[in-house]
Amino acid sequence: MTQILRYSAFTTRPEGGNPAGVVLDARGLDDEQMQKIATSVGYSETAFARPVNGKGQRFAVRYFSPRAEVAFCGHATIATAVAIAEQQGNGELVFDTPAGSIGVVTARCQDGYRATLRSVPTHSRPATPSDVAKALQTLHWSADDLDPDFPPHVAFAGNEHLVLAARTRHRLAQLDYDFEDLRDLMTLKGWTTLQLFWRQNDEIFHSRNPFPIGGVVEDPATGAAAAALGGYLRALGHVTAQRTMSIIQGEDMGRPSQLAVTVDPHDPQVSVAGAAVKIGGDTTSRRHSE
Repeated sequence: MTQILRYSAFTTRPEGGNPAGVVLDARGLDDEQMQKIATSVGYSETAFARPVNGKGQRFAVRYFSPRAEVAFCGHATIATAVAIAEQQGNGELVFDTPAGSIGVVTARCQDGYRATLRSVPTHSRPATPSDVAKALQTLHWSADDLDPDFPPHVAFAGNEHLVLAARTRHRLAQLDYDFEDLRDLMTLKGWTTLQLFWRQNDEIFHSRNPFPIGGVVEDPATGAAAAALGGYLRALGHVTAQRTMSIIQGEDMGRPSQLAVTVDPHDPQVSVAGAAVKIGGDTTSRRHSE
C-alpha cells in the first residue's frame, strides 16, 4: 500500500496553482508501479521520493507524468518539499533527480509553507528557423505574433523547453494548438514543454506551457520552465544585476499561479520559489494497491 498525497504548487489556495501527486516513501516501487500510480493520479506530474541512507534531508526523487518519466519537474519539487516540511519542519533539503542534484530550502510563511529550489546550471541556444516555423504552425501562430526583442531559443534547466515570446497578451491568451502535431514535434526535438511568455514589464512575465508529451494540454505552473526562462533572459543579457521576477501563469486556465524567479548574471543556476498547499486536506490522501 502506497500513500499518495496531493498538493497544489505555486499557490496558497487549493483551487489555484499546479496540482502534483507526492509519494514520500517510494521504497519498493519499480518503474512500472510508479508509472501506474502517476497515470491513475492524472496530474501533470507525480513525484516519488526515497530517503537516501535513511536520512531526512536528502532524497532520491523521480517524476512521472501520466505518460512517461521526466527528468525534472519544478512544481512537483516544490510540492514534495512542502510536504516534507509539514512532517519534519523547515530546513535545507537535497533532491537527487535524474537531471542532477537540486537544493531546496523550505520556510514557514503566513499562509503555510514556501519552498525555494535551486536549479541545475542553465543554458540557452537559438532555435533553428525550421523548428520555429514548425512550432508556430502547430500553435496556429504567425511570425508576426512573436516579440522581436526576445528571439526564439531552446532553454535548459533540467529539461529543454522551446521559448517563444508573444508580442501581445491577447496572443498569449489565445492558445489553441494541434495536440498530436505538437506532441510529435516535441518528442522528436526532446522538448519537455513550450515556454510561451509575454513581458508585462521587466519584473512581471506572463507564461503558458503546453505539455502534450506528458498527456496534458497545459501546465498551470511550471517551475522547470520558469528556471529555463530565467537562464534564457540571462543568456540574452537582459539580466545585468541579480533580480527577482514574478511569473504569472495559469490565469487563462482558471488556476492562477505565481512563481518567483531569481537570476544572477554571474551564476548559471536559477532559483524558483513558491508556496504549496495540500488539496482537500487529509481527506485527499489515499492508499494505492499495486
